[in-house]
Amino acid sequence: MFGVVKYDIKKVKLSNGADLAYIDEGSGEKTLVFIHGLANYAYAWTMNIEYLKKYCRCIAIDLPGNGYSDSGPFDYSMQFFAGAVYDAIRQLGLENVVLVGHSMGGQIAMTLALKQPDVCKQLVLCAPAGFEEFSSFERAVYKTSINFLDFFSSEENSLTQVVKASFYNYQHQTDEMIDELIALMKKQSIQAYRKMIEGCIDGMINEPVFDELNKLSQQTLVLFGDSDALIPNRLLHFTTTEKLAKKAIEKMQNALLIMLQNCGHFIHVEKHEIVNKAIKEFIDQ
Repeated sequence: MFGVVKYDIKKVKLSNGADLAYIDEGSGEKTLVFIHGLANYAYAWTMNIEYLKKYCRCIAIDLPGNGYSDSGPFDYSMQFFAGAVYDAIRQLGLENVVLVGHSMGGQIAMTLALKQPDVCKQLVLCAPAGFEEFSSFERAVYKTSINFLDFFSSEENSLTQVVKASFYNYQHQTDEMIDELIALMKKQSIQAYRKMIEGCIDGMINEPVFDELNKLSQQTLVLFGDSDALIPNRLLHFTTTEKLAKKAIEKMQNALLIMLQNCGHFIHVEKHEIVNKAIKEFIDQ
């Protein structure tokens, strides 16, 4: 799929002067704004856009420092990314928005929805980060483990390993996506790329949204794979993905949880047909 479908990349200038790249496909009453996860890009949503563009407008963005968007001296916090997404929504004049986020993108979507409640009435969270709570000790252990592994692996290998670990059954059509992500990574300096990754990781563990989930007024669809190898963090938290998800759902005002069997972290790719139908049914409510 990734090799067959290639959408035009458009750009919008944000208030800080940076260019943000995005895909704009389809039309409809509602506009889905897709937010990718760590070290990924808008094309990761191809299998979803191909189906959903028949029913609604689909905007998939490259977060600053990722994909075809500008990199820069940004802090790459969850608040920063949420502000960039909100800025893009305003610059493009989008209405009837549904935020759709994967992993870190899910945490960004929740951060934005909490900060600007009127930005959307519905949220779709695919294997979202942000539900886990990290103590000061756990944050230090996690960051040390990441830095330790960096000594033994190049950024190229790390990116490949993380994407492949995100699947229960790896799908080789994703190889082309990995190749493009590596090529895009190499267009910026290693220092800039590492700063972006480190900033994202710091943001995810230092800005959890769990304690504020009760403030989310939006109707929310949460989807997780039962074999997610990344959430929860197996090094620090001895619980299951389903238990973590249910604990979070109980705090939300109006949320539905769907657990998919034999599915990993890259839920919207690995089980895209099920996810697409679930999203379509959800936004039609």
